[in-house]
Amino acid sequence: VKASAGQNQFDEYAVAQGLPLVSFRPQYIYGEKANKFDYVDYFFDRVVRGLPVPIPGDGTQLVSLSNAEDVATILASPLQDESAAIAQRFFNCGTDKLYSYDDVVYLCADVAGIPHENVNIVHFDTAKGKGAFPFRPNNFYVAPDMAKAKLGYAGAVYDLKQDLSWYYEGYKARGGPTKELSLEKDNSVLM
Repeated sequence: VKASAGQNQFDEYAVAQGLPLVSFRPQYIYGEKANKFDYVDYFFDRVVRGLPVPIPGDGTQLVSLSNAEDVATILASPLQDESAAIAQRFFNCGTDKLYSYDDVVYLCADVAGIPHENVNIVHFDTAKGKGAFPFRPNNFYVAPDMAKAKLGYAGAVYDLKQDLSWYYEGYKARGGPTKELSLEKDNSVLM
């Protein structure tokens, strides 16, 4: 977290006030009751329509997509040892099950019943920007190692690969395959 970020400024203020701060830093959360679908919908939006799926770089970059229920378990873990939580203060909040960007495309295709040979991944140079791609163009994941070591967090129970089946059903119920889709940002990195 950048020193100038509002989150960091709040954390520093709370510590200066003597508050028993424990700060969690979640990343890329999905879930049945989530209200942000952009991360995973990006892949389904393109795969189910047979459109190019713009992926930055070579597509091997790793990302962690965390089920909201696993995140909730991490958030509750300080209750097991409040003093250890306060002493550590900051915890990454996510899964340690990582997938490459290309993996996520193919997992979505599998769930949607689209053969891999019909999937059109187009790797683009990040010098062109990131287009509509929902993640950072480099490896970007968090590891819950500190929560495991200090708070007894057992680790993620859920896995994107298994969760994509119910996610896809929700995507269809939200009108995903037929919703209007702007490709202007995609075109900016594909041209």
